[in-house]
Amino acid sequence: MMLSIDQVNNMSETDFVSAFGGVAEHSPWVALVASLARPYGTRAAMIKVFGDAVLQADAESQLSLILAHPDLAGKAAKAGNLTAQSASEQTGAGLDSLSASEFELFSTYNAAYLSKYKFPFILAVKGASKKTILNSFADRLEHNAAKEFQTALEQIIKIIRFRLEDSIYD
Repeated sequence: MMLSIDQVNNMSETDFVSAFGGVAEHSPWVALVASLARPYGTRAAMIKVFGDAVLQADAESQLSLILAHPDLAGKAAKAGNLTAQSASEQTGAGLDSLSASEFELFSTYNAAYLSKYKFPFILAVKGASKKTILNSFADRLEHNAAKEFQTALEQIIKIIRFRLEDSIYD
């Protein structure tokens, strides 16, 4: 269901967090922080506020947000334990129909990434192909830890943007 920016602005804080608490994977605190900046003039302004909430959070909160994300094509996906939004996004990228060799490659990349950075690989997969995702794994495994932490936050903000664009209109 699409909501207008006026409807969003008129929600109670509780309703706002209930409606948007899931756009940042299992991290309703992002929506709570963003709710304090209302009223928003536009959908774009709302999206910016959500991104700012992520970027202005302390490092511990940022790490918790990163850690709340599932592996791409990982155990949670295989077990059906993804949020509806994550499942839809991964399905859209074809990650629900990997061959055995593709699944093994994703598993290998997920393990290497987690071993190096101590958090899961995060990529806004909407509109991405399996090949694009695999290339991103390979490229990003070359980053240092600080750069990759920042890249993970940027990807989360992109995921939030996609999710809000699917929910709000001006």
